[in-house]
Amino acid sequence: MNIRPRLITRIALFSALIYVLSWATAFLPNVNLAFFIAFSAGFLWGLWPGLAVGAIGMWLWTSFNPYGPASLPVMLAQVSGMATCGLIGYGFNRMHRESTGGLSHRLWLVLAAIACTISFYLPVTVVDAWVYQPFWPRLITGLPWIGISLVANAIVFVVLFGVTLHLQRRELGART
Repeated sequence: MNIRPRLITRIALFSALIYVLSWATAFLPNVNLAFFIAFSAGFLWGLWPGLAVGAIGMWLWTSFNPYGPASLPVMLAQVSGMATCGLIGYGFNRMHRESTGGLSHRLWLVLAAIACTISFYLPVTVVDAWVYQPFWPRLITGLPWIGISLVANAIVFVVLFGVTLHLQRRELGART
């Protein structure tokens, strides 16, 4: 795989955006732009850059956040879950390359937001409940918080996807 310096810079920038915007939204429970950033990286630059942005950005956040670092099992669940958002962005680009608007496109974006949210929070919630016990009460208590992220991500993906399309057009223009 040939990685150009320009792509490495973009991966670093988007990873840093996950970290910085996670700080900016730290006081809004379960509202985070990190999902959209990792998704956009996968959409814009492909599978491996999307996975890298999600993993590096979430590793930075989970290691150096204002509430202290997460335990290793929870950290691994968070890092792999956010990397999955890059995978979902890559898949979204492959499936919806031609579509850029309309109700159908927005519904697909909402489904992508739901997939990103569940692929992150389901393993994180299960690992958290497993590590900190008692399993079932902790798991059930954590599930409603996923709803906040589902709604927030659905709104963010639909509202901000135009920015991703703008970046894609600029990328395509820079290559020609």
